[in-house]
Amino acid sequence: MAQSGTQPTLRSGIHLTEVERRQYHLQRPGFRISEMQLSSTQSIPWHSHSDIGDTFYVIEGHLHLFLRDPEEEVHLRPGQSYPVAPGRPHHVTNGGETSMTILVLQGVGEYDYVPLD
Repeated sequence: MAQSGTQPTLRSGIHLTEVERRQYHLQRPGFRISEMQLSSTQSIPWHSHSDIGDTFYVIEGHLHLFLRDPEEEVHLRPGQSYPVAPGRPHHVTNGGETSMTILVLQGVGEYDYVPLD
């Protein structure tokens, strides 16, 4: 159970993220690759991961990534990628007017999802 004033650490944040499509291409202890398709109005809420990093790779559409510590905004188009270090808060949005398809490479380490305000 989380202590007062802290956010819970979850094994999965899937229930917090509604997407058009989610498919796992590889899942093994310590590493996974997922493909997600987000509509123009969908996003992945602010969160971080304790031990793993995320690398976002855009297949189709435009990804708009917001980061904290330090504050940064990243815009990615098809064929571009960006790594997010473990522990760094991030928020993923669709930066375009059509659906966006991305690969998310996560690892190496134990996966968790720490929701943030």
